[in-house]
Amino acid sequence: MGTVPFTMRLEEDLKSSLEAEAAREDRSASYLATRAIRMMLEAKAAKRSLVEEAMAEADKGEFVSDEKMNAWFQSLGTDNELPEPEPDVLIKPA
Repeated sequence: MGTVPFTMRLEEDLKSSLEAEAAREDRSASYLATRAIRMMLEAKAAKRSLVEEAMAEADKGEFVSDEKMNAWFQSLGTDNELPEPEPDVLIKPA
């Protein structure tokens, strides 16, 4: 994949830290900045995907009540762990 120039302004201390880390890793500051940007974008995409999945699940209108969820959570790690609760609150989608 080809690269294109990209210019940005950094605070002086951030630039110094980036350059110092690049020297420690025997890499360029540009390489580390590119890697950090890629990781941030991948994390944001993953979070966005999880939120979209959760919203689609919520749109089904099936939820677990606080009571069932709390009882299940309280049972975790005990000798009498409850199975994961099933939805017991149904709301008709609009």
